[in-house]
Amino acid sequence: MEKQRVYFVIDMKSFFASVECAERGLDALTTKLVVADQERTDATICLAVSPALKALGVKNRCRLYEIPKNIDFIIAKPRMKKYIEYAAEIYGIYLKYIDKNDIHVYSIDESIIDVTDYLKIYNLKAKPFAIKLMGEIYEKLHIPSTAGIGSNMYLAKIALDITAKHSPDRIGWLTEEKFKKELWHHKPLTDFWQISRGTVSRLEKYGIYDMAGIANAKEDLLYKEFGINAELLIDHAWGRESCLMSDIKNYKTKSKSMSTSQILPSNYNYEDAKIVMREMVQNGCYELARKKYVTQLVYLYIGYGDKKSVGTKGMRRMNVTTNLFSFIGKYFDEIFEEIVDKKRPIRKIGYDFANLLPDEYEMYDMFTDIEKIEREKKLVKSVIELQDKYGKNSILKGLDLFEKATQIDRNNMIGGHNSGEGEDE
Repeated sequence: MEKQRVYFVIDMKSFFASVECAERGLDALTTKLVVADQERTDATICLAVSPALKALGVKNRCRLYEIPKNIDFIIAKPRMKKYIEYAAEIYGIYLKYIDKNDIHVYSIDESIIDVTDYLKIYNLKAKPFAIKLMGEIYEKLHIPSTAGIGSNMYLAKIALDITAKHSPDRIGWLTEEKFKKELWHHKPLTDFWQISRGTVSRLEKYGIYDMAGIANAKEDLLYKEFGINAELLIDHAWGRESCLMSDIKNYKTKSKSMSTSQILPSNYNYEDAKIVMREMVQNGCYELARKKYVTQLVYLYIGYGDKKSVGTKGMRRMNVTTNLFSFIGKYFDEIFEEIVDKKRPIRKIGYDFANLLPDEYEMYDMFTDIEKIEREKKLVKSVIELQDKYGKNSILKGLDLFEKATQIDRNNMIGGHNSGEGEDE
């Protein structure tokens, strides 16, 4: 008989806000604090809201101006480098007790851990072991956490997301039987991992409003509506999950891509947005070269800053396979000119280099000047070496010096947010 597995999903409560509280010697559970860059505007999105503010009705990912004026709170500027340092220390605590092959870092503040073989080693039951890990994180870093315990990864995640928040010790625990008993009739369905509002709407057409409804529905109906995705929906409705930690560790994507996007500091006109788009793409080409990839398929997305929420997007399949901006930039110029509404203010720009291949698959047509290609590649190699040694702002492009350009500031960011490098708060 197969061994009953035990999984933890451990999440740091309001991680960025908790780090800022820890850095200030404050209690993360009682301090009213938001993480937001107020230098942008009061419409900037709060990256994290402390539990004490959430208890007053302030919603996560709100905008600064949405916080009631009668609440006194601290505003902390994002410091992504600091948060990464804390995340690394938390991972280090896990590694004291668990092999890295039994840990999957799901996000910067959340990890999935297969503790099956460790309960016997440490002579602990599941809940005391979770308390031990959470306690050490708090003792060393002053970061509060929440945990879900489950007999499979899905149940551990649901225990974290739904049941732990109602438990005084911030720990939830689910087996398949407990799941059916306690959560089969839980609403809304969107509380469950991987169930979107769109999925809920499609289920409601058939009078299905909870997990019990999915579990007892005719499978033919679900497969007709959702195709192959019905299999996962049905399994999760019964609390089943066949994926193991080894499956995650052995998974390899069939195709690679590289993408990035940014929300502009204000509404940009057509010409200024085009400058930012070009510097983003050129910087992306350097990253492709740094990672030794080439692409043939490119996408561009434009989001607008007016009341109409619908953005525009376009793509090009190039007749070359490359990472050089002299080629890729022209295709992005074409897409930009084709899809952008010149009359609307632009607030978001994103791109994607799709179907990446190792750079030995670089390919050009017979009319390409190969000597010119080699000169550009040598220049790119020199730029990358200088940036890697002295920082990305050690060598700049002409585009970066335009008034509305953003790359110089973005080079000091991590994940699109202020890194906190060189700041003392």
